[in-house]
Amino acid sequence: MKDPFDMIIFGGLGDLSRRKLLPAMYRAFREQDMPEGSRLFLCSRKPYTQEQLQQEVTESLKARLKSSEQVDEDMQAFYNCLVPTQIDLLDIEQGWDTFKAKVDEHQRVRVYYLAVMPSAYGSCCQFLNEKGLITADSRLVVEKPLGYNLESAEVINTTMAEYFDESQIYRIDHYLGKETVKNLITLRFSNFLFEDVWDNKSIDHIQISISEQVGLEGRADFYDDVGALRDMVQNHLLQLLCLIALDSPNELTSDAVRLEKIKVLKSLQPIVGDNVDKVAVRGQYVSGIVNNNKIAGYLDELDDYESSTETFVALKTYVNSWRWAGVPFYIRTGKSLKHRKAEITIQFKDVTHNVYRKDQQKLLPNQLIINLQPEESIQLKLMANDVGGGTNTIEPITLNLDFNKDDDYPIRTSYQRLLLDVIRGDSTLFIHREEVIAAWKWIDPIVEHWKNSSKPPHLYSAGSWGPDEANEIFDHPHQFWHDLCE
Repeated sequence: MKDPFDMIIFGGLGDLSRRKLLPAMYRAFREQDMPEGSRLFLCSRKPYTQEQLQQEVTESLKARLKSSEQVDEDMQAFYNCLVPTQIDLLDIEQGWDTFKAKVDEHQRVRVYYLAVMPSAYGSCCQFLNEKGLITADSRLVVEKPLGYNLESAEVINTTMAEYFDESQIYRIDHYLGKETVKNLITLRFSNFLFEDVWDNKSIDHIQISISEQVGLEGRADFYDDVGALRDMVQNHLLQLLCLIALDSPNELTSDAVRLEKIKVLKSLQPIVGDNVDKVAVRGQYVSGIVNNNKIAGYLDELDDYESSTETFVALKTYVNSWRWAGVPFYIRTGKSLKHRKAEITIQFKDVTHNVYRKDQQKLLPNQLIINLQPEESIQLKLMANDVGGGTNTIEPITLNLDFNKDDDYPIRTSYQRLLLDVIRGDSTLFIHREEVIAAWKWIDPIVEHWKNSSKPPHLYSAGSWGPDEANEIFDHPHQFWHDLCE
C-alpha cells in the first residue's frame, strides 16, 4: 500500500466495528499497510472527543488483541489516524456538512463501510450522493447476508446501485478472507497434482461443514427471522462450494473468477417440492451440555414455544457440470454443536485394485482436509507403512500444512485481508450481485417448503453433532459425516 486512503465506518463504535474492523485496521497499521496520512473515520450518533474515542477504542483493542500486539507506541500512533465523527444516518441535517468538509480535505480512495442495519443503507447512500461524497475512487462495503429472500435482497441491491456502480460495491463474506481459502485457489490452479484429479473421475464426494458451539448470543429476534439456512448456507457455505467447484478461469482476475462462480451457482441441482424432505434436514437444539456447561434449548432462549426456525441444516446437492456429474456435495451447519470448527473434506475414490488381503489390510480413501477455524491448515491423508513399528501394517498418515505455527510471520485475519483488498480495488474474494441472485434463487424454494410444511424441525441435544436424521442423506454406506473433532 503506497498512497494514503480514508476509511469511513458508519457504526464506527458498534459491535462489528469493535470486534472485527478496528482490530483488523490496527493490525494493518502495525504491518505498515496504512500509509502515513491515512484516516479512519468512526461515525456515531453520539458525540465523542478525541480522548473519549481513544478510550473506547483502547478497551475494544485490548479485549481482542494478543498481549504481544498491544504495543503502547503503536497504539498511540494508530490513535492519530482516528477521526471522531458525529452523524445521523437518517437525518441529512445532522452532521453531514461538517463530515463533508473533513472528507473533502483530500481526494483519495474512500472506503465507506456500512456496519449498520440494512434499513439504513438507502438513506446513507442517498446522503453520500447528495453531498457529492461519491467519487470514482469510492468503494462501498456491506455485510452479507443481504435480505431474507431474493425479493428483499434485490431491493437492497437496487438501492445501492442507484448511487454506486457494481464495480464499487464490495459484499463481504469473512470466510473468503481466510488464508486457507486463498490457498485453496492456489492449491488447485498452481499444482498439476491436484488440478488433474479435481473431478468426478477421482473424487467420491465433498463435505463442507461449519459448526458453532454458541447459541443465540443475544441475537434472538434477528435469528428467529432468519435461521441457519439463510444465515449460513446462503452465503458462507455456498461461497465455499463455489471455490471448490469452479472451473479454471482463463486468468486469475476478479471478473474471471466471478464468472466461474456464477456458473457453479446456476449449475446447482434445484431442491424443490417434496424432494426437500429427501435431501435436506433441518434441526433445532434442545437443552444439553456444551463444554461441560448446561445449555438451555433454543425455545427457552427465545421465550417462544412455537418457533419452527432451524438452528441446524444438513443437505445434499449436485453441481450439474461435466466436472462434477454424479459427485454429491454434503453441506452441514448448526448452532450449539459439539465443537466449533469449519472444515472442507475432499474424499477421493478407493484405489482401483486393492493388492492387499482385505482381511489383513483395510485401505482408507485419501482425503484432502481444509481447516478454516479455529486453526487454519490443509491436510492430506494418505496410506503408508507403519514406519518404525516393526510390522507391515498400513495405516493413514497426515501431511500437514499449518498456517498458525510461525509467530514471526503471523497470518492476516479475514477482515484485515479483505479490507486491504477493498482499498486496492481487488474484488476477487467479494460477492457480485449476480451471485447473490443465483444463491437466493436456489435457497428460496427450500425456505418456502419448510415454511409451508407441517413437519417440525428434528430435535437434537446441545453438545451433539445434530439430529440423527442428518445421517440419512448419504448416497452410499461408505459415505458418512467426518466428525469435525474426535
